[in-house]
Amino acid sequence: MSRRTSSNSSAAAAPEPPLVIVVDDEAAVRDSLDSLLRSIGLRTLLFGSPAELLQSPVPDVPGCLVLDVRLPGISGLDFQTQLSRHGIDLPIVFMTGHGDIPMTVRAMKAGAVDFLSKPFRDQDMLDAVAAAIERDKLRRSETASMDGLRARYATLTPREREVLALVVSGLMNKQVAGELGLSEITVKIHRGSVMRKMGVRSLADLVRNAQALGISRP
Repeated sequence: MSRRTSSNSSAAAAPEPPLVIVVDDEAAVRDSLDSLLRSIGLRTLLFGSPAELLQSPVPDVPGCLVLDVRLPGISGLDFQTQLSRHGIDLPIVFMTGHGDIPMTVRAMKAGAVDFLSKPFRDQDMLDAVAAAIERDKLRRSETASMDGLRARYATLTPREREVLALVVSGLMNKQVAGELGLSEITVKIHRGSVMRKMGVRSLADLVRNAQALGISRP
């Protein structure tokens, strides 16, 4: 699936509303969901098949997929697997007129947010879509946080990275100095620089950041 980013806008511009991508081979279902979702301020993109979706640019904004299980060319469940292989992480809400327990279990294990049997209540769909969008927002927030953390870590010098790894392993400044053949005052200087560059004020925060980055004592 190709992605296109939104055009440059002023800082005062309001954020774009979440996007719900609907894939169903029945035009009546697509139109009905389009009206329902737009009625609460969501944007929609409608497709009759997974192939149509994969050939279309999709804005990189918070959202989710609403997929029919039985689609032309590929089942919704197989398409879910295909999306995962391509690193596409949009949460999925499945809908089907032929659902059964094994199918539901497979969908949920693969990360689906919900599995609705047709005909479903409008409110059930809206609740499922809201949960999916919140999941996507959380994922994006966590990704942005990790990107920022990696960027801060990249500013550390090789020596500062060594000091960081030893400090978060539980060593005192004197012990770190002994490990690296440095003076204790030099370790203190490096440690202060690490704290500043990593944007933390406490050792506990530094340890949490190191754990998130997978940093351990060499």
